[in-house]
Amino acid sequence: MRLPRPYVTTWLALLAGCASSPPAPAPALAAPQVPASLSAPAGQSVYLEALARGVQIYECSQKPDATYDWAFKAPEAALTARSGESIGKHYAGPTWESNDGSAVIGVVKSRDPGPNPTAIPWLLLAAKATTGSGTFSLTKSIQRVTTVGGQPPPAPCTAANLGQVVRVPYSATYYFYR
Repeated sequence: MRLPRPYVTTWLALLAGCASSPPAPAPALAAPQVPASLSAPAGQSVYLEALARGVQIYECSQKPDATYDWAFKAPEAALTARSGESIGKHYAGPTWESNDGSAVIGVVKSRDPGPNPTAIPWLLLAAKATTGSGTFSLTKSIQRVTTVGGQPPPAPCTAANLGQVVRVPYSATYYFYR
C-alpha cells in the first residue's frame, strides 16, 4: 500500500526532526541530606552515586592493654549504579576502584552514627590520592550514607577465638564529589 504524498512528507519531516534533536541532558545528581559535619566542602559538587553491597571484615585481636576486641580490617564490596550496572569495587585503603582502572584512596574526616544504631556509621572522607584518568580521578570527597549492617560481630572476642576473621554483610551508598 502506498501512502499519499502529504503523509510521506510529514513522516520524513518528523524523522528528520528527531534525528537532529540533541539528547536530553542527564538529570543533575542531588547531594544526600546529611548532618552538617558530613557535608562536602564548599565548591564541591556530587558527580557519582555508587551503591555498595559486600562485607566489613573484622579480626579478633588482642589490644595493648591485654584485652580482646574485634578489629576492623577492611571493606570488600561491589559498587553498582541504581540501574544495576557495575561501577567497580571497594576494598582496603579505603579504596574505590572503577572498572576503567581509576581509583581513589580516602581518609576519614568526620563520622556520624547515622539513624540506624545497628549499622556502621556514616562518614565524610577526603581523597588522599587518586590514580588513573577515569571515573574516580577527579574525586575530592566521598560520603558514606544509608548504611545497613556491617557492625562488629556480637559474639565475644576472647583468647579462645584470637585471630578469628569474620565477614559481616553490609550495604551503603557512596557519593563522590569533585
